[in-house]
Amino acid sequence: MAKINPGEFMRQVQAETRKIHWPSRQETVTTAIFVGIMTVLLATFFLGVDALFGWVVSSLLSLL
Repeated sequence: MAKINPGEFMRQVQAETRKIHWPSRQETVTTAIFVGIMTVLLATFFLGVDALFGWVVSSLLSLL
């Protein structure tokens, strides 16, 4: 394992930090709204699927 001194490590960290592309406020808000909408849509979908499976299982069990 190669040893590296703390000063060199900090220079490497700073160099990598400069490469980061931070999103703008508009990109962050747009992404957050999209995530919220998709969460609601998927929750509604899985609620419907769960209700359908529940109904199917109840129907099958009532036949016994």
